[in-house]
Amino acid sequence: MSRSAVNRTILAVTGLALLVGGLAVLAGGLDLYHRLDVTMPHGWPLTKTYQPVLSDAERHNWSDRDWWWPVAIAVPALVVAGALWWLYTQLRRTGPGTVTVPVPDGDGTALRLRTRALADAVETEAVALPDVEKVSVTVVGTARRPSVRAALRLVPGGGVGDVVDALDAGPLENARTSLGLDALPAELRLKVSARRRRAGPKPPRVV
Repeated sequence: MSRSAVNRTILAVTGLALLVGGLAVLAGGLDLYHRLDVTMPHGWPLTKTYQPVLSDAERHNWSDRDWWWPVAIAVPALVVAGALWWLYTQLRRTGPGTVTVPVPDGDGTALRLRTRALADAVETEAVALPDVEKVSVTVVGTARRPSVRAALRLVPGGGVGDVVDALDAGPLENARTSLGLDALPAELRLKVSARRRRAGPKPPRVV
């Protein structure tokens, strides 16, 4: 799963939990259950105005158990550690933001290309190759020595060797030439699709 997909999943789950909790607190604070004559199940929290989240009995129910305080400390600590780890992964950059493109007779002029644009260009060419169904490309390394990580999903029965050769001679070679590099290392992850694609031309990829 890509980092963007993980981010969307975490934000969606967190947002849903906060929304449900906020609506429960709002409904209890506004006494909506009583006004709407709605009977909630036994033990449902915050059903009355000014009702605390945890009653005195609930707060002291397990405090005399040996496992209570370790769990009460460990769970919030894990939540905080997970939140800090997620924040660190967002701030940590896995690759350069831009790469240098040589300018013929530029008299020292430097042209910077965003790595996302480079990845999109490689993806656009790679997905048009025979037997390739889907491509995801990420540029890593440094601005002076970039490298490529590509995940390719092939159609059932596709020739792996032919796809690798076509990728190296086509999209990767074009990227090397455009960047003026002698070498552009590439790490490939290949996967074969579980379903057979319908015959017909590939739809154009919109970037």
